Amino acid sequence: MRVLVNAGPWLQVPPPGYGGIENVVATLVPCLRERGVSVVLAAAGTSTLEVDELITAFDEDQFTELQKPYNQVMGIAHAHQARVVAELRSRDDIDLVHDHLEVVGPGVLSAFGGPPVLHTLHWDLHKHPAFYGAFPPSIAVNGVSESQLARAPEALRAASLGAVYLATPLADRDLRVEQGEHLMVMGRICGLKGQHIAARICQKLGLPLVLAGPVCGRNTAAELDVVTQNPYHPLHSHPDVRYHLDQVSRYLDGDLVRWVGAVGGPARDHLYASARAALFPIQWDEPGGTAVVEALALGVPPVGLRRGCLPEIIDHGRTGFLADTEEELAEWVLRVDELDPEECRREARRRFAPSVMAERYLELYDQVIRR
Repeated sequence: MRVLVNAGPWLQVPPPGYGGIENVVATLVPCLRERGVSVVLAAAGTSTLEVDELITAFDEDQFTELQKPYNQVMGIAHAHQARVVAELRSRDDIDLVHDHLEVVGPGVLSAFGGPPVLHTLHWDLHKHPAFYGAFPPSIAVNGVSESQLARAPEALRAASLGAVYLATPLADRDLRVEQGEHLMVMGRICGLKGQHIAARICQKLGLPLVLAGPVCGRNTAAELDVVTQNPYHPLHSHPDVRYHLDQVSRYLDGDLVRWVGAVGGPARDHLYASARAALFPIQWDEPGGTAVVEALALGVPPVGLRRGCLPEIIDHGRTGFLADTEEELAEWVLRVDELDPEECRREARRRFAPSVMAERYLELYDQVIRR
């Protein structure tokens, strides 16, 4: 089987730090190739993932362009997808397209009429009601959790082949480091992730907290200062920047509550693995929960609000704790030492190993091709 995997133009695969979809693709592709699948990757030209072929419309990542006004960036995704279609037109050996490019991917591919397409939904399905409410019936989709699909428009549910949970390579590694005293929130700093709630709880309880993740694509305090100290900077009023300044920074004292910026590679894994617990005070219905899965794989018990996919991933009282309010969340934080890190690791190996995700996608590929 030869599959064209479309990761989009935004970040290289694998990404050097933050990058949700790109990390998913980087986890899936090696397992597919181990099982005899030939992979043509459509991604940013800086991608280093080992594949059979790499095609690209852009030599550099385009992620920072996303922060600009829509009328300045609207052509980027379309230019990338035009390159994908041109590749498909020039050859007849692609058995299936596994698309990960939001809206533009299925929008263009449904009109093209080439090889069968499986489109993976990684995001909030309420974002584009006009598009998802009349989703093209020629394209099959899968979600990344059952709760995500349950909230989908009817047309999208009709096209769905079910959910494939996200996986992490950490599930295949036995990374063990000395446990520290700190708690973690790993992920992009934004209101949806609720870092201010974690900071407020830890400050009140006197527990050390580390916040790790970029702010509006800015990976360090110095990079963020360039934005915040210039009122004319195009990102100065960006919601994520304002959220960090108005709701998170008040808790940052450099001691009890710290923001360390974006952390990648072994340093990130070590920082995460040494935490007592990972906090998820999410303020939206999280569709996939990559950071939750990573915490389990590292033996770091997750403690979060009962929203989105978290009840599907966390077994309350066994592999983590779920709360309905901020007050209840604080109570569970004090009980994290009751949870067994080994139980978390076992669950990650059983449900969230890359091989598990790859086998599930191979089933869907066969189903889509037969259909």
